[in-house]
Amino acid sequence: MLYASVCRTDLLFANGVVESIGEGVTGLREGDLVIPAYIADCKTMSIRGQTAYHAFSCSTWCQYLVINVNFLLKIDPKTPLPDASFLSCGFSTGYGATWKEAMVQNGSSVAVFGLGAVGLGAIKGAKSHGAIKVIGIDNNPMKAAKGRAFGMTDFINPGESDKSIAELVKDLTAGMGVDYSFECTGVPPLINEAIQSTKLGTGKIIQMGVEEPNVNINIIGLLIGRTLKGSIFGGLKAKTDLPIIYSKCKNREIQLDELLSHEIKLEEVNKVFELLKQPDCVKILIKI
Repeated sequence: MLYASVCRTDLLFANGVVESIGEGVTGLREGDLVIPAYIADCKTMSIRGQTAYHAFSCSTWCQYLVINVNFLLKIDPKTPLPDASFLSCGFSTGYGATWKEAMVQNGSSVAVFGLGAVGLGAIKGAKSHGAIKVIGIDNNPMKAAKGRAFGMTDFINPGESDKSIAELVKDLTAGMGVDYSFECTGVPPLINEAIQSTKLGTGKIIQMGVEEPNVNINIIGLLIGRTLKGSIFGGLKAKTDLPIIYSKCKNREIQLDELLSHEIKLEEVNKVFELLKQPDCVKILIKI
């Protein structure tokens, strides 16, 4: 492993160089620069007639990683290594959710709850797919500049108003609400706010954050035509979809520089949990 970036779920994703390959591996050779993803590129699998489920087979808090080739994306050796590590999780998750899950339409409106790496990815994805109003929501005023760097048009700091977030979103959308909400925090009350922030009858809510295994949902908010969908890794596949996002980064259509807020060495890894509490923290890079 060369670099790992820290996710707020305490999962670490990275890039590295292929040290050796096992029997039957094709498409990679020793020395190739790769990005490991925790979702493999595969179709529906079954074992003895039963559907097989498998995920999170990627752990990068180490110098060496043994991993199935289906979890690796080969990249250009000239790629900036910090940028490559950011594509393995957070940013790609948000971007993919707008593209593969919600299928954001041209001329639409979007609300993004939580402006960490996932939320900033959702902002960029929504803007790239034609959204004309992209509302970022975060109680940290320092995130406003980050959001605008990725295409946000409006910023809401819930702590600056006595209104609910849904009311504030509707104030910015002529009372209608947005076409799509992307909930990136997992904070239970915000899930219901994300639901109520969308349009009646057609609103789509993509849930990516998780804080507690069980939450109370306002089911009435869904019965009137809204759709709530969960998403892991933004619906992306490592070898089918990640290359498209990687290509946009390589061509500078997507600039990930704004994500990097801290860089530490592997032996300083215990610092990451304190750094995550800093108001300016977006992505921490671990140099291995």
